[in-house]
Amino acid sequence: MKPITTEEQFNEVIHGEGKALIKFQAGWCPDCTRMDMFIDPIVEKYDMYTWYEVDRDVLPEIAEKYDVMGIPSLLIFNKGEKEAHLHSANAKSPQQVTDFLESVSK
Repeated sequence: MKPITTEEQFNEVIHGEGKALIKFQAGWCPDCTRMDMFIDPIVEKYDMYTWYEVDRDVLPEIAEKYDVMGIPSLLIFNKGEKEAHLHSANAKSPQQVTDFLESVSK
């Protein structure tokens, strides 16, 4: 996953070619650490997305703008529009993440 550290970089990514999947997380978040342990095979399988991560504490205004109330959250953008959002309460297991990606990849 490629890190996004500035608002300008975030805007370039979401308005770029193809679909971007952005994981909002923070270093202090235990659920984020748990997701990091299982996410790599999922990233490989769902390579139709370019995967990025944002530390919500570094870019809190972006997290607020896109209704990221809990972390980890996965957001999918296409041509600048948010197409899907997996909220933190539903992002606790590989199955939940895979089910979400299957539902939006059809």
